[in-house]
Amino acid sequence: MTKPPSFLARVKQTIMDWGCQLVTRLQKIDLKQFAAFLIKRKWWVVAIVVLVYAGNKAYDHFFPPESKRGGPQTVTTLVLEKQDIPIIIESTGTVVAANIVDVRPQVSNVVKEIHIKEGQEVKKGQLLFTLDDRNDRANYDKAKAVADDAQRQLQRAKELVAQNFISKAGLDTAEANAKSAAATARAAEVQLSFDYIRAPIDGRAGIINVFPGSLVAPGNIVTTASSSTATTALGAMVTITQLDPINVQFIVGEDNIPLLMQTDSANLKVSVTVGDNRTQVYEGKVLVIDNQVDPAIGAVRVKAQIANDKRTLLPGQFARVKLEANTLKDAILVPSQAVVINPRGRFIYVVGAEDKVSLKPIKVSYEYQGKAAITGVEVGERVVIEGKQNLRPGSKIRESKPATAPKPADAPKPESKPADKK
Repeated sequence: MTKPPSFLARVKQTIMDWGCQLVTRLQKIDLKQFAAFLIKRKWWVVAIVVLVYAGNKAYDHFFPPESKRGGPQTVTTLVLEKQDIPIIIESTGTVVAANIVDVRPQVSNVVKEIHIKEGQEVKKGQLLFTLDDRNDRANYDKAKAVADDAQRQLQRAKELVAQNFISKAGLDTAEANAKSAAATARAAEVQLSFDYIRAPIDGRAGIINVFPGSLVAPGNIVTTASSSTATTALGAMVTITQLDPINVQFIVGEDNIPLLMQTDSANLKVSVTVGDNRTQVYEGKVLVIDNQVDPAIGAVRVKAQIANDKRTLLPGQFARVKLEANTLKDAILVPSQAVVINPRGRFIYVVGAEDKVSLKPIKVSYEYQGKAAITGVEVGERVVIEGKQNLRPGSKIRESKPATAPKPADAPKPESKPADKK
């Protein structure tokens, strides 16, 4: 709001002139006629008087004369300066494993031996379970013997063909038999390998759902036998979960998607806290931004990866995520409390000559947690950030204490807004 326009003063003076003219004319009117006029139009007269009175009081309130404005108001001011502000998107998500594998058998067999313990760290290729391999080993030995004999027969056939003792067709038959026997031996070897179940990834073993002597079968059913009964449970023999590194999956509202698209996803960084522990912060980077918005929640899913070398994070934990989406260059930052909001928009008190303040219109780019990035002001201008409630345009102020500009670390960070459609 600026200094009151001169036409307001002219309107006030005009109303006063009209009042004087009305009084002069009323003096010329017969009192009986005047009384009849007032009685006939009494509500109009009352309304006009009330409006004039209210308008006069409002004018004096918002634009008091210098003599009635009182002494200087004590305020806190800030000299504006430019700074780079990181734009942070806050969201919530879930800790998920980078890799997780349910170990299941590929053949129906009985567990012979378990080589790991529950909760043990295992390496890729490490032996986990041995099944009863007697039948499969016998089949493999038989197939291997047949393959070896077929190979010897092929070698003899080659020698006999060279001496013209057998025909070329006999050699072809020997070659076919050798290849068939070798293939059968390889198939038996693969079947035998199913009795030795190894870890497909590095990770931590979970709860083991079988025991030596348990009958297992391909599929999602693991059959476990006890002393007197047999029980069947859905699940894997064991689940191996990769814990380091580990992933965090969260959502970003569609309003903030343009911020993500402005930066290469490989350069996006995240800070993660888990549960109620706000002091332990895990740093990581974005792995992937999903290729479509989920219309059910109005958000896009994002997956980030963080280090977990101490194994303090487990899949399924609730996580709070801060995603550094972009940086606002050369922005002007003020406390949100410095912004004056009225029906005409947003303003800020600027200190001018002789320590008098005036209202200057501004625009707020965004605000978050008590900070606002604004435009419409210039670097070096001095603005009021505390004590504005008693100010009027033209009021004089005095400084209570100098204020410093908010640091980039305290910069406003737009929050993700998808979430409450769950």
